Order: sequence, then structure tokens, then C-alpha cells
Amino acid sequence: MPIFNDIFSFINSKRLSQLERMRREPEAMQEEQFRYLIGKAAATVIGKNYDFAGIRSVAAFKERVPVRDYDAMMPDIIRMRQGEKNILWPGDIKWYAKSSGTTSSRSKFIPISKEALNDCHYQGGKDSLVIYNQLRPDNQLMGGKTLTLGGSHQINNFSDHSLYGDLSAILIENLPFWTSFVRTPEREIALIDEWEKKMKLITETTIKENVTAMAGVPSWFLVLLKNVLQHTGKQNLLEVWPNLELFIHGGVSFTPYREQYRELIPSDQMAYLETYNASEGFFAVQDDLKDPGMLLMLDYGVFFEFMPLSELGETHPHTLQLNEVEKDKDYALIISTNGGLWRYMIGDTVRFTSLRPYKIIISGRTKHYINAFGEELMIENAEKGLQKACEATGARIKEYTAAPIYMGAEAKGSHQWLIEFERVPDDNRKFMKVLDTTLREVNSDYDAKRYKDITLEPPHLEVARPGLFFVWLKQKKKLGGQNKVPRLANTREYIEQLLELNRVK
Repeated sequence: MPIFNDIFSFINSKRLSQLERMRREPEAMQEEQFRYLIGKAAATVIGKNYDFAGIRSVAAFKERVPVRDYDAMMPDIIRMRQGEKNILWPGDIKWYAKSSGTTSSRSKFIPISKEALNDCHYQGGKDSLVIYNQLRPDNQLMGGKTLTLGGSHQINNFSDHSLYGDLSAILIENLPFWTSFVRTPEREIALIDEWEKKMKLITETTIKENVTAMAGVPSWFLVLLKNVLQHTGKQNLLEVWPNLELFIHGGVSFTPYREQYRELIPSDQMAYLETYNASEGFFAVQDDLKDPGMLLMLDYGVFFEFMPLSELGETHPHTLQLNEVEKDKDYALIISTNGGLWRYMIGDTVRFTSLRPYKIIISGRTKHYINAFGEELMIENAEKGLQKACEATGARIKEYTAAPIYMGAEAKGSHQWLIEFERVPDDNRKFMKVLDTTLREVNSDYDAKRYKDITLEPPHLEVARPGLFFVWLKQKKKLGGQNKVPRLANTREYIEQLLELNRVK
């Protein structure tokens, strides 16, 4: 489809120049976004409370407006959901993305304004295709359809003033009609609430389509793709969709799933493009298939700040702007957005892999880590360790979680790993030894606590029965969408629930 790709490139030539400016003049672009946001919201309740009209600098903005999490913003969001206008963003906001982040019982309702929908979420999807088309001008995407796997929640009314649902459901609900010609499954199937029914219908309908691309969360897509192979009796996905060439993924780390996808799609030409998209916004896109760093998108109506992790828990934390960050350091991400989030701590930590252009990876969560003994174990450390352990023992991981084992009167502390394997290790002891050794290599704090077993004993492995995490999520009504298993926890809340379920025969 070279002619269609040429047309697509011509139509998006202006956007390509803007993306190039993003790489050349990032600070100027962010300053423009900052001015736009505070100017647009000056007449809102929050704008008047903090005198946005009188703010002349980012420093003044930081001094006046506190860093907040969802709990602090919730009273204002409730007012908005009940129909009040001009609270956090001009006008009324109809749509709210229901998100729990992981599996906590309390749901968050993130406001999705028209500007956030069009200028951030949809623009991120468009730019992913623009970037891919630039990377591979001879691609065949236009000749087929994109398979999308969204959330399993229906759109529901709240006080007759607003609607809520998974972000993916909101995006599908608001897509223009013509997108039905380039995506699958059809809207009615995509928005089905019951997960297993939806899987069945997606499988039955999409195997008849010419699927050239997929977009979604890697963990949930695996469930669908294996269902497709079981239904068709094929050995790999290229026998079902021979023109499949791209998977745009995000939501969870791709590292634990990479080898499984390579086996499902045995082609060196298959491209994997990572994005950083969340209910709160679309933030970054991988712009080099050989570089895992994602280009920070700086003109989506989002103003970024970066908090050193040493500032977590401070009443007035110090945050950095783009020109102040350093490579290879972890920062808590703080955002102000065209959806009405102001200096909002999203809960993710990021690490810069490049400066000018600014590229990031997601390194973990501000609340999902293990630091019970000063070891500061982050998700990125865990996944490096698990990858090495799998390579050394032929194992393949489906899902996992880990938590501390607290010190007792006669016992030292440790970590407990509950792992559901797609393929079990050929030697469990070797698996854990390689995991432990790698964690010591990549994390000096962990290594110090493991020194001669003085504080931490070697980690323990608990093998989960097949389907354990799926059953657990199903019990919590958290199947599909952006629901995630908490990889690391500083308490035993999640792992105890899973261990109890693991003992049930």
C-alpha cells in the first residue's frame, strides 16, 4: 500500500514537523502548554482559588498550587460528576474514566474533557500511527484493520449528569463512525460488559478479518490470542492473520511477555511499539523500534513536573522541570492537564533514558514497590531479575506478585514471590538463585540488606496454580481493561488473598 502510505504521510506532514520541533525545542513547547492551561482555567473555581490569572511563572504556580493525589481531588470531582460546571476545567465534563490503577477496592473517576479526549488521548493514538508510518514507510497497515481490546465495563449513568466507564470504552464510544472501517471488533462487541462472552465473540468475528495491527494491554491480549489459536487450531497467529505487522501496547511492562509474543508471532518483521497511556492522559510514544525509551509528548495539553523520590511524603515537595532532570534517575510524575488535573501525582515513576529529545521509561509505581527493610526494590529491578531467571531455567512467567515476609522473634526478613508460570523452571532453586543474584547486581540497597543474610534471607518462591490470578481478578470483578495485578507490594494484603485462593482445590 505505498500510495496510501504516501498520502498518509502527506496529510500528516505538518504533524511530523511539530514532532520534530518537540525534539528540538521541548522547553518552549512545555511553556506554551503551561500558559494555555492556566489561561484556560483562570475563571474556574480552582483558577480563582489560586489566582491563576495572576500567575506569571512556573515558580509561582508551584508555590501556590499544592501537589495532590486523587483523595485530595475527590471532593471537587464529585461536584463535577453531580453536574456542577467550571470547577477544575471550563464548562461541564460529561465523561469520567473509572480506574483503580491496580486492584484496590476504591475506584478513581478521572475527568475526561473534550479537550483531553481529542487533544490528548486521540492525538496519542494518531501520533503512534504517524510515527510508525515514518519508521516503516512500506508498511501494509492501511490494507487491513486494527484489533483493539478494551475494557469490559459498560458506560453507566451517575446522577443523570455524567457517564463513566473504562477509558477504552469511552474512547470507543466517542470514535467517529468512519473508524469502524479500520478497526475490529464492532462497537457493540467491544463494549460488552461480560469478559468471557466478549472474548468468544471477538474471537469468532476477528478471525474473518484481515488484521494488520493490534492495540491494547499485553497481558489481556495474551488471553485473547491464545483463545484465537485454540478456536482455529492454528499453530501461530500468522496462520490466522498473515499480514499482522504491528502491536501498539501499553498499560503494563512488555518484558515478561516478550518471548511469548515472539512464539505466537514468529516473524522478525513484527513491530512492537510501546506507548504510555493512562486514564489521566497519553504521555509518551516509542519513536525508535530499537530504543525502548519513549518520546515524551509535550503538546497534548499536559504540563509535566518530576519529583525526586526523596521528596515523596514531604508537605511541600520540590519538583523539577524538563531542563532540570537527569538521566537514569527515578522521578514521580506530576501532571497538570486539560482534563482538570492540577499538580496531580499520577502514581507512576519514570526514568529519563535521553535528554533532548526527552525519552522516558516507566520504572515503577510510587506505591507499588517493596521497601520493608530499606531495600527499595522497584518493578524494573524485579523484571530484570525475573528475565534473567527465566533465561537461565527455561521458564516463562504468566503473572506474578511479591511481598515482604516480616521479621519475627526468631526469623529475619525476606521476600515471597508468588508466580504463575506459563512454563515452569527446570530447577526452582536455580530460578530463585538467579533472581536473587540479579537483584543484588542491579539494586545496591537490596544487595546491602542481603549481605551475609544479616537483614534479608534469600527470597522464597510460591508456585501459583494455573489460572490463579485470573480467578482472583474475576472475583474482584476486575477482568479486562486496564486492570492490573500489583507486581510489588509493601504489605501482604494482596499476596495473602492470593495464597488463600491458591490453597483452594
